[in-house]
Amino acid sequence: MADRLKGKVAVVTGAGNGIGQGVAALFRQEGATVIGVDRQGADRDCDLLNEAAVKALFAAIGQEHGRIDILVNAAAFAIFDWIETLTYADWKATLAGELDIVFLPTQAAWPWLKASGRASVINFASANARHALEGSPALAHCAGKGGVLAMTRQLAMEGAPHGIRANTIAPGFIRTAATQRHLDHDPALKDRVLAKNMLKLLGEPGDIGWAAVWLGSDEARYVTAADIPIDAGATGW
Repeated sequence: MADRLKGKVAVVTGAGNGIGQGVAALFRQEGATVIGVDRQGADRDCDLLNEAAVKALFAAIGQEHGRIDILVNAAAFAIFDWIETLTYADWKATLAGELDIVFLPTQAAWPWLKASGRASVINFASANARHALEGSPALAHCAGKGGVLAMTRQLAMEGAPHGIRANTIAPGFIRTAATQRHLDHDPALKDRVLAKNMLKLLGEPGDIGWAAVWLGSDEARYVTAADIPIDAGATGW
């Protein structure tokens, strides 16, 4: 099939690279009208931590299309460090880059998601919202992704009367330009990840993208407040 999202208007943040870029490509392949958003390299450039800019962006998208059927909040930013050396500034920057960057677009998109009547919000938690990976200095990232998990359950409750579904995908280690930098910095990281995975392989953006296609489609009309782990079984034992 190449029309699972035919006729749907989708906004994908973080579409300039990594998982967001992969999701945007699959959505277009499946027939959606996609507006990719990122700081650069996307259909619309926007600083997603600038409240006024985000409100203006979504007002323009809503006025142009009349509704938003799917919102994918794939944009994220995190600083990885240990509790003993993590600065308060880096802690706050990571929480903004994990939580505010989901809150601001979702709030700005909400009237247009309501206008759809059958909208889907897709957020990204993480395997790190449920477990700690030995040797990974991910304190702020774990806190941020745990917050996304809780936030999305609340969005599912608030959105249900308006036909808005809200779910999270919780990726394990996905190979992207950003994660490749971590692998290059710490060559032993791959072995630690694979030791935790039931399936002894690293994920690719497409592994996440197909789950997003399903959650955005009418096939998932009965699915809300769910968290879907795509992590090679890492959180299953």
